Amino acid sequence: MGRSNEQDLLSTEIVNRGIEPSGPNAGSPTFSVRVRRRLPDFLQSVNLKYVKLGYHYLINHAVYLATIPVLVLVFSAEVGSLSREEIWKKLWDYDLATVIGFFGVFVLTACVYFMSRPRSVYLIDFACYKPSDELKVTKEEFIELARKSGKFDEETLGFKKRILQASGIGDETYVPRSISSSENITTMKEGREEASTVIFGALDELFEKTRVKPKDVGVLVVNCSIFNPTPSLSAMVINHYKMRGNILSYNLGGMGCSAGIIAVDLARDMLQSNPNSYAVVVSTEMVGYNWYVGRDKSMVIPNCFFRMGCSAVMLSNRRRDFRHAKYRLEHIVRTHKAADDRSFRSVYQEEDEQGFKGLKISRDLMEVGGEALKTNITTLGPLVLPFSEQLLFFAALLRRTFSPATKTSTTTSFSSSATAKTNGIKSSSSDLSKPYIPDYKLAFEHFCFHAASKVVLEELQKNLGLSEENMEASRMTLHRFGNTSSSGIWYELAYLEAKESVRRGDRVWQIAFGSGFKCNSVVWKAMRKVKKPTRNNPWVDCINRYPVPL
Repeated sequence: MGRSNEQDLLSTEIVNRGIEPSGPNAGSPTFSVRVRRRLPDFLQSVNLKYVKLGYHYLINHAVYLATIPVLVLVFSAEVGSLSREEIWKKLWDYDLATVIGFFGVFVLTACVYFMSRPRSVYLIDFACYKPSDELKVTKEEFIELARKSGKFDEETLGFKKRILQASGIGDETYVPRSISSSENITTMKEGREEASTVIFGALDELFEKTRVKPKDVGVLVVNCSIFNPTPSLSAMVINHYKMRGNILSYNLGGMGCSAGIIAVDLARDMLQSNPNSYAVVVSTEMVGYNWYVGRDKSMVIPNCFFRMGCSAVMLSNRRRDFRHAKYRLEHIVRTHKAADDRSFRSVYQEEDEQGFKGLKISRDLMEVGGEALKTNITTLGPLVLPFSEQLLFFAALLRRTFSPATKTSTTTSFSSSATAKTNGIKSSSSDLSKPYIPDYKLAFEHFCFHAASKVVLEELQKNLGLSEENMEASRMTLHRFGNTSSSGIWYELAYLEAKESVRRGDRVWQIAFGSGFKCNSVVWKAMRKVKKPTRNNPWVDCINRYPVPL
């Protein structure tokens, strides 16, 4: 069974490598076989405890909404049976103390309810840093910069080139020019220079768009996974903008590409306990400081995908911001798989055999990522899916869990399903073991998936049954800006706004995953129609060229 499942996760393709330039086979066409590991079909196996967790979240937030209609119904039934004269007579029968006492209890209950309910958190606006054109590179220029540094042999450069050709990344991404230097660029000086460039660039634009003064910000959260100097990046921001002394500042490090949503979650918690406050969330990653110069192919891969980028988000819990806010925060669901050893080491920073530091990408990454995604969306489902979808999903899950036919066919479900598909015959046992796949298009109008790579986005689309239009923002962001780590989901939302796709009431699902292994989701609801921006948007000068085929 284990061997069969492992084979199901592998796919092969024949790659034409062109004409052999030298050697005994010079002048002959050469081909290679590429073996890829796909995301597991995680919707085929759903753990019931994560469904329970989702319903637990739902019940905690809906208990008041379920109780109030019942009380109103009972009161209406009691009063509705009385005539107007009888109602006035009952009121006059009560003495003043009883009426005042009843009114006091009512006011006290209402106050407790409104004070205990979570404060609404609004997204006022956000900004995405767009580097200068002098940092823009094509795929060929990227390889030449790496060659110019003299740190890579031709075999490694050839590997990078093949990765880039299949990556989905276009010819207008941004990298620091220091990667062409023959000197060591993974220094604190280089890291601080890149950090100040991207972070201050994003924050300057954010403060201009929101017209909020830096001194009015009460909470600051900065996340950057690899580069964590002392003083911290959050302290660097406070120093640059001369923010107030009692600001609540946090610096998140080592949490990977999903840290942006973690930072939003932390900011939300701080806003719950600090009324009438603004919170700023900054998400970024340093490309130059994380530049790997060795020959280990599993550690070369991050060099090919990661590009410069930074996002800054302004959040508020002030009720008067309701009118001009863009979005309201609806849900955050976080999933952490670090208890599993394979998940923990799937993205791992270490030194190679030559002593060069870098991020090592495990062969298990796709499978580990699929398991984390499965857990996350299973927990999120009860919070966002329409009741009809939840009912179909839950009924199929119960049938799959308790059906005797399902239990006896568990060991053969994968092989029988594959055989039936090959022969064009439906397998009853596989149909019983296959749960209903919820239609997440009924829960969201827009999808912003972390643009890790072309292959990951293709597998997400396949497993969730999404359309090309649903995946457009993620694919185009990967093409135009590359993998900008935790800030990538904001470039995707900026794409949707540049296309003027976001309308009042639309729900936006942002999902990101990163080292640990973590998978996190955040759901926003649009408060108004977002007009097409004419400035302060990274897509303004190129949106008319998109979408493009990949």
